[in-house]
Amino acid sequence: MNDKVVMPLWTFCLFIVVMNTTMFNVSLPTIIQDLHISADLGSWVISSYSIGYALSTVIYSRLSDLVPIRRLLTIGLTTLGLSSVFGLFAHDFQALLFTRILQSAGAGAMAGLGLVLASRYVPVARRGGAIAMISVGSAMAFGLGPIVGGIISQYFGWNGLFGITCLVLIVLPVLLRLLPKEQPKAGKFDIVGAALTVINAASLLLAVTSQSLVWLGVSIVSFFTHAWHLKRAKESFINPQLLRMPGYGKLVAIGFCILVLNLGNLFLMPLALANLFHKSALMIGLFIAPGAILSAFLTRFVGHWIDRYGNLRFLLIGHGILVSIMAVFALNLSASPAVLLFGYLCFSPAFSATMASLNNETSMILPRTWIGSGMGLLQLVQFFGGSVSVAVCGLLLHAGRDIEPAKAYKHVYVLLFIVSLCSLGVVFLYRRSRSREPIGQSTEA
Repeated sequence: MNDKVVMPLWTFCLFIVVMNTTMFNVSLPTIIQDLHISADLGSWVISSYSIGYALSTVIYSRLSDLVPIRRLLTIGLTTLGLSSVFGLFAHDFQALLFTRILQSAGAGAMAGLGLVLASRYVPVARRGGAIAMISVGSAMAFGLGPIVGGIISQYFGWNGLFGITCLVLIVLPVLLRLLPKEQPKAGKFDIVGAALTVINAASLLLAVTSQSLVWLGVSIVSFFTHAWHLKRAKESFINPQLLRMPGYGKLVAIGFCILVLNLGNLFLMPLALANLFHKSALMIGLFIAPGAILSAFLTRFVGHWIDRYGNLRFLLIGHGILVSIMAVFALNLSASPAVLLFGYLCFSPAFSATMASLNNETSMILPRTWIGSGMGLLQLVQFFGGSVSVAVCGLLLHAGRDIEPAKAYKHVYVLLFIVSLCSLGVVFLYRRSRSREPIGQSTEA
């Protein structure tokens, strides 16, 4: 496989897929008004995609242990592209929600299979650069999504947002021509385990977002049922050996915390710019864009540095910057919008470097036969952390609605600062454990 061609194309598609998460944020008020629905109902336009995206990501990753990547990619991008064509003509809430769910079912192929592809077919000497490219594609999408969404919505209406994701149908034939051909592998797919994983994640997220004891009860029962299933199943959807693998659990915890920081910050920044400094949707996007562009510019350098100096060094450097930015936001957020502008200029490249280091480190400690299940579970936990972060940040802001807005934002950023410190602590624990004993084995083994 010519990774110097395939990985940029893959990153482009992933950019479109991830941007599809944030494009709709700025258009949500217009959607609510046009379709005459409540804000609570309208929020499902965003959350349904996020939940489905997270769950389909781990399913595609797990299936890659048995099914060729080319076949899974065809299913995923065809589903995403055709559902986006349908979305161009969706003019009621039911059709819009159905389209977003279908989109999420296909979109998970890009995130789920990208790291598997890099881990299997990119040489170790260049793998850090390839994974860094994927991470920066996601970071740019988070940053540029509000701008693209604002411009398209203003001139073409919110249905025009679906036109962007239709582009994957054009790139799909090119990728299929370039990707390596694989043979299906013998094995069974644990449908019951996959269903329980979906129920675990969805019910817990619904319990948090709706503050429902009923959904919390469903979640607890589903987790106990899943634990019982893991003991009985011979080839379970979640590989139980991963949970006992030294170091892997720490990397998963770090991934959870990093996505809590990133999506929590991207949720809070636009609100702070709008409510504290009265910026328009387009101006908000322009404040966020420079950090995303800087991340893209630094991609080739960060990937090279990771390959040269190692993952742990950049995990520590990235966390140091993230902790510092969260501290600055917690202390000086209301001083000037420039604090958010320059803070995100540092935050976005640090997040991208940290994610690239984390994903590369994970791919290197996993045995080759566990790449699909290991990277898939990591990404599921990451996306779940981001979804929970947005929900909790929103609940905290709602709880502080009666106090001064600047103080309400400060309280939430203090929480994110604590999360960043916890993540940094886990990095130190992982570094210590690795220095004492060998962890797993290389994917090249």
